[in-house]
Parts: sequence; structure tokens; C-alpha cells
Amino acid sequence: MTRTARRSRRTLRAAAPGAAAALLALSACSSSGASGADPSGSAPGRVTGEVTVFAAASLQDGFTALGRRFEQEHPGTKVTFSFGGSDSLAASITGGAPADVFAAASTRTMKIVTDAGDASGTPVTFVRNELEIATLPGNPDRISSLKDLTAKDLKVVLCAEEVPCGAAARKALDAAGLKLTPVSYEQDVKAALTKVELKEADAAVVYRTDVRAAGDKVEGVEFPESADAVNDYPIALLKEAPNAEAAKAFIALVRSAEGERVLSRAGFRTP
Repeated sequence: MTRTARRSRRTLRAAAPGAAAALLALSACSSSGASGADPSGSAPGRVTGEVTVFAAASLQDGFTALGRRFEQEHPGTKVTFSFGGSDSLAASITGGAPADVFAAASTRTMKIVTDAGDASGTPVTFVRNELEIATLPGNPDRISSLKDLTAKDLKVVLCAEEVPCGAAARKALDAAGLKLTPVSYEQDVKAALTKVELKEADAAVVYRTDVRAAGDKVEGVEFPESADAVNDYPIALLKEAPNAEAAKAFIALVRSAEGERVLSRAGFRTP
């Protein structure tokens, strides 16, 4: 039985909710032509159809903007995103969920996909990200350092350690020689930030990009230990991409000067 045939027998139970939605959307439009070739044959090399991108939650704002740009530059295309924790997305891909592109928040989670033989070629790091402390607006608890988060009366949220933002927070805490017991571990960085936005927590250790995206809903506090936990973000074309040509074009946009400008405005650093 071929690898593709084996995958066709797998159910969506192994896929993350966002990946399942992407699969349903992909199935619904299969009859309308989601291949990379122009069905009219009038414009050789033109990309068309749907591109399904699995991307780390922290990329949501930047990638959404790039998706709109891609659709404008390539009439007849549609970019469908599934954002979430990189580990969950990687598990969905190795479990058979159909996607064209994977953009992870760490090389460790990308390695899950490459080790399974599900990436086409070598993933490329396109941005980097650092941690910040997100506090309530106005920073009423006067948090100024990572050590301040260990105060017993503070409700602090972290990402789960298997998620890149959680693994990075653990590195930063270890670098500072600190032990911290959060009130909850969240499955992606957006969920951790939301706890602070809803005032269900006093602070969360998240990415600088997420603090920036939240605007005046939170206040960001930088800390020096974040330099010990910088995350590289790799991107890869997937081996069984349903629309490989359009996927390559999307990756090219992400890595272009325009992609760099959009992601820099979102707070990411260049590699």
C-alpha cells in the first residue's frame, strides 16, 4: 500500500481542529480545481487554486496580511490558514492532514515533520522571535523582570512546554535560575495572551510579536533572559502538497523583501 493510500485511510481524529477545518475546506473545493496549473492553459506558469498553510499561532497577523497580498498578486488563488500550536500542527501533518506549507515556531517542531519524511526539501528559517512579559494595561503589579513573576500573589500563565513559546519560556527561566508555577499552561501563545486580555491572569510570558499585536489590551515588559531563548521560525513545502506550485509562490512571498517588511512590522526579527 502506498504512503498516499495509507493516508487516505486515516481519520481526522489525529488532526488539530484547525487542520480538520482545512481538510473539509479542501475537500469542498476539490471539484473547482485546486491544482497549481492554470486550467485554461492560457498562462503557463500562472498559479491558481487553494493554498493550505499550517502556521504557528504567533504568525497569524503577519501571515494573514501576506495571504491577502498573495491573493491580490495571483487572481484565482485562495490562501486558507490553520493557525495553532506548532506541535499540534506537526502532529496533524504527520497524521495525514492535507496541507501545502508548514511554518513552525521552532526548529524542534519542524524536525517532527522532516523526520517523518513529510517535508519537500530543506526547511528555511525566515524570521526569529523573542519573548516578552505581557501584563495588564498600565502594569498595575509593577512587573519589571522575570523574577517578579515568582511572587506568590501573582497569577501567571505560560504556554505548555511542548509548545515552542513554552519551551522558550523554560529556557529563559532556567537561564535566570528561577522556578515558576503558573496558574495554567496554554496550548498556544494566543491562548496564553488571551488570559491576560480577559484579566483572568496578571501576566503571561509570550512573544514580543503577540504583545505588539494586542495593542493597548496589554503592556509589554522586556527582560534580558529572552536573549537566551530566541526562536527560529522555519518554513517548508510539504511533500504531498496538493498545490505545490502555488505553495512555492507563497513561500517565495514570505521570504521576499515585502514579506520581510510585513513580518518586521509585526515585531519579528530577520534571521
